[in-house]
Amino acid sequence: MRLKRPSIPYIIWMVVFTMIPIVLILFSAFTDRNGNFTTASFVKAFGYFDVFLKSLWIAFISTLICLILAYPIGYIMSRQKKSVQNTLTMVIMIPMWMNFLLRIYAWVTLLQNGGPIDTMLSFLGIHTTLLGNQGAVILGMVYEYLPFMVLPLYSVMAKIDNGLIEAAEDLGSGRLTVMRKIVFPLSVPGIVSGVTMVFVPSASTFLVAQYLGGVDDIMIGDVIDRIFWSDNNTGSAIALVLMAAILIFLIILNFFGDEEAIA
Repeated sequence: MRLKRPSIPYIIWMVVFTMIPIVLILFSAFTDRNGNFTTASFVKAFGYFDVFLKSLWIAFISTLICLILAYPIGYIMSRQKKSVQNTLTMVIMIPMWMNFLLRIYAWVTLLQNGGPIDTMLSFLGIHTTLLGNQGAVILGMVYEYLPFMVLPLYSVMAKIDNGLIEAAEDLGSGRLTVMRKIVFPLSVPGIVSGVTMVFVPSASTFLVAQYLGGVDDIMIGDVIDRIFWSDNNTGSAIALVLMAAILIFLIILNFFGDEEAIA
């Protein structure tokens, strides 16, 4: 089958920046420093199993919180006038224009001892440690990835025909029934897309836990970043296991999304 010319640049991009790196990771994961075949790197990789599970758990909690916050935001946005929708979309996207690391630094400043939030809570008689714990890591993740949940939900909900909602209300359906019977089923593709866009980078991210978390809050992305340059074989094995786990999650998620769409 002949390739269409417009698809050639895309194929070249995929081969150079996706397929070749994956092949190199596979080769490095199954070889030693001398290039001999071995599975010893995977034995070392599973030594970080607890960190791996913790990363998936934090990613799951962060994704769930993003979904809970983004769903009503996306729905409210989709019911507004077009000019208001554009303005709200711009407001949500503005923080994404700033460098990722600078946004993390901003949260460090806000949450550190003696920072604005700590000072305000101390004035109210509340004394607690806001920085250097798992809660701070989840907060940072939610802040970083919330727009990636809001925008897919909003784009799908904005396409829902208002006539369907009005017809249901005319037939006596309340708001909860309309949400459950009409809005939610039609918004499933947005949920699947949003969960994918948040969970995948959350599970593999690094730096967030380094700056906002404590010693015990390191994530698997930080482990890969730390050991890759000194032991790239083990780093590649860990990355491969993480890729496999995320791929399984995506397959399951898309399966349920397809089933819901069929129903």
